[in-house]
Amino acid sequence: MPALPTEKETIERILKASCTVAVVGLSSDPERSSFEVAEFLQCRGYRIIPVNPNVPEVLGERAYPDLLSVPGRVDVVDIFRRSDLVPPIVADAIRIGARAIWMQEGVVNVEAAQQARSAGLLVVMDHCMRKETRRLVAEGILPLETTAHAPCGDPEE
Repeated sequence: MPALPTEKETIERILKASCTVAVVGLSSDPERSSFEVAEFLQCRGYRIIPVNPNVPEVLGERAYPDLLSVPGRVDVVDIFRRSDLVPPIVADAIRIGARAIWMQEGVVNVEAAQQARSAGLLVVMDHCMRKETRRLVAEGILPLETTAHAPCGDPEE
């Protein structure tokens, strides 16, 4: 049985190989961290899919009420919800064939993470996608250019 990747390796895999990020709990308020992170990722070339039943659109993208309503492929489900609300989001991510779960800073649910890993998804908990992207750019692992982050592919490649 191969060794599990380290957290740092998992973060790198997700950020290098993902193209589409469904942001669960994405707010239309520019002052909210979910908006700031999603806007940053969008500027880096990621396709952002807002998942929020209370808004029709965020960052020029149509919003969906839940993950099951999202058409097409989702590489990463980025979660901006309370930790106790994570399990059904993970269950939906598994159902739609997402490749990774990313729980933002302050979001930790060990059982949901194990459920996702058991289904073959990569998992990151309690980290900010924006901060990790900036770190990888500073380390020379991700390119500085904003739209050439990675070819779209499998996060395990």
